[in-house]
Amino acid sequence: MRILFNLNLILLMLALCSFSSCQDSKDKTDEQEKPEVPATGDVTVYVTTNNRSQDFRKQAADFSKKSNMSPTTIKLQPATRYQTMDGFGAAITGSTCFNLMKMTKENRAKFLKETFSPTEGMGQSYIRISIGCSDFSLSEYTLCDTPGLENFALTSEETEYVIPILKEILAINPEVKIMGSPWTPPRWMKVNNLTDLQPFNSWTSGQLNPVHYGDYADYFVKWIHAFEEQGINIYSVTPQNEPLNRGNSASLFMGWREQLEFVKNHLVPKFKAAAFKTKIYLFDHNFNYDNMPDQNDYPVKIYDAGIDADVVAGAAYHNYGGDKSELLDIHQKYPDRELVFTETSIGTWNDGRNLEVRLIEDMREVALGTINNWAKGVIVWNLMLDSDRGPNREGGCQTCYGAVDIDRSNYSTITRNSHYYIIGHLSSVVKPGAVRIGTSGFSDAGFSFSAFENTDGTYAVVLLNGNAASKTITIDDGTHHFAYDVPAKSVISYRWKK
Repeated sequence: MRILFNLNLILLMLALCSFSSCQDSKDKTDEQEKPEVPATGDVTVYVTTNNRSQDFRKQAADFSKKSNMSPTTIKLQPATRYQTMDGFGAAITGSTCFNLMKMTKENRAKFLKETFSPTEGMGQSYIRISIGCSDFSLSEYTLCDTPGLENFALTSEETEYVIPILKEILAINPEVKIMGSPWTPPRWMKVNNLTDLQPFNSWTSGQLNPVHYGDYADYFVKWIHAFEEQGINIYSVTPQNEPLNRGNSASLFMGWREQLEFVKNHLVPKFKAAAFKTKIYLFDHNFNYDNMPDQNDYPVKIYDAGIDADVVAGAAYHNYGGDKSELLDIHQKYPDRELVFTETSIGTWNDGRNLEVRLIEDMREVALGTINNWAKGVIVWNLMLDSDRGPNREGGCQTCYGAVDIDRSNYSTITRNSHYYIIGHLSSVVKPGAVRIGTSGFSDAGFSFSAFENTDGTYAVVLLNGNAASKTITIDDGTHHFAYDVPAKSVISYRWKK
């Protein structure tokens, strides 16, 4: 009896062992059967999810050798061609440069390479700087605060902060384009209004004295020459940042008639005399023209009046009021004029550090939204602010976050916010000179995407899945196709050779 009991016990133990081994084997087999994402392949892929489970993760995919029968196929149409892209980036303000200079040289080099290198980083390619101060400079100033253009000179903010950082960026990526925008002219050029013409000794508001239109045009020329002497070429300028905003800590009101007169009869002739290739973009303000009926279609009114098309390339826009569809409206009225998107902010008012919210909305509205409405460049506001949203000044934005924020306690720990990712997802695969091309096939209310043909013989697609569920999407260029499981609430960038 005891022998039989022991025998049954042994058999039971063997059976349990066998089941356990099989179960272990099954688990291991299941794990092994899960497809691993290849490190290299036909398609380079970057993925960011809004919960940071994938943080600009570089992956790869291979072309399929099977026939494509997928109902969720995005078909590229290279024969349908839209705008040529100039690039993507952020503003390199005085505050940004101050924070970057607080980092160790090694940490700064690492961050700038990650941001600007076209081979080892995101390859950001278009940046905006202020001509004189902005509301994110260390103080209010212009480059000629003493009356008389003979007193024009670069200040310590340029020589100690902005120019050194620009040189480090250009050493990493010499092809980076630079746009300059003034927040205010020298105060001695300002008047209270165009009727009284009384001196207006204030950084905030005022208007440009018509007597000084020529002087102010010379100021632009001197500024461009001063940066050229530092080995820094200026690709483009706008005549005035937010010309309808009187309330910024440094600001100037410049209605469309004033801008027409200043640009047409002073700035353009001076640029031509200097043989500049620098482009001029009009306006540089909100989609809704700050709800001023007489300023609606601001750049269109200037085009209608007649202005040089070789130097005045187009118009620039911000999104602090109105809708991105205004870009399409302007394009339809003047399809030969260019459009660039030059400023947007995140901050305490729009839950700016919450990637779960901002990644989806900013990708849809700012990045893909402006591009799909003909913008050929996308630039966000400060590249880097500190963990206290600064340095900032009274009268300027004290509630803004940067594309990245750096911890003031160590100037080392960096938090990457939505604006860093939306620009990086564009710049990593869409290179300057790329042409936006058409697509057909798959569409879904939660998805947004743009397709491009780069000059190096590659295609690129940048895609947003704003839905709460993943979906397998197939991309087909007519020669190759590949499928990829797009995670929920994510942004994906693809690039591959034709």
